[in-house]
Amino acid sequence: MTKTAVVTGASSGIGEATARRLAAEGYEVVAGARRRDRLDKLAAEVGGITPVTLDVTSQESVDALAAALERCDVLVNNAGGALGVESVAEGRVEDWQRMYDTNVLGSLRVTQALLPKLVESGDGVLVMLTSTAGLVSYEGGGGYVAAKHAQTAMVETLRLELVGQPVRIVEIAPGMVRSEGFAVTRFRGDAEAAAKVYAGVENPLTSDDVADAIAWSVTRPAHFNVDRMVIRPRAQAAQHKVHRVTSP
Repeated sequence: MTKTAVVTGASSGIGEATARRLAAEGYEVVAGARRRDRLDKLAAEVGGITPVTLDVTSQESVDALAAALERCDVLVNNAGGALGVESVAEGRVEDWQRMYDTNVLGSLRVTQALLPKLVESGDGVLVMLTSTAGLVSYEGGGGYVAAKHAQTAMVETLRLELVGQPVRIVEIAPGMVRSEGFAVTRFRGDAEAAAKVYAGVENPLTSDDVADAIAWSVTRPAHFNVDRMVIRPRAQAAQHKVHRVTSP
């Protein structure tokens, strides 16, 4: 029987790349996101993808997704994102709340809704797309850092609580990724400021790179668990240490 993979936040960036990659691996992919027009376009381009309108901040929306699924073998909790670069002292509470609701509570809602089906599959894989921001703090990232640390804590707790169950818990923590829309959203639509994040960096990671890491992790044998995969471009040694090529 063909396995089913659910990917949240699948309308762009890492989520879209992951949906494409898992479909190529032979999964029936349920691609969920709010922007249904983009999902429909994706499904028209790639066979094996079913578009589903999904808002992970809505319990009703998540419950509807779970009710419509006959099975779920892989869940990729990808929906999330960053908003704002203010200091903690100047951060906007509404931004922090939005990031927490999407990254953390969104992942919690979908995990709770689909975990029974992952267990029933006999070899479920739950992937949490976190970030190196969930491991190391940095200035100007307070709300995002807090949300990603919370996701990392959720992964570690789930692995302890589900030991002995037929479910693998995988954390993928990318560093610098040039993905569609992420930095622009963070800088509130300022494309020029977003571009400066990657200025001078040779070959930052792409969405396809992250999708490749996810696909490799979920296609390992049932006894093989990837607890945490930290991936960065070669130019990034740490959050605060990035090699940039200066213009001649």
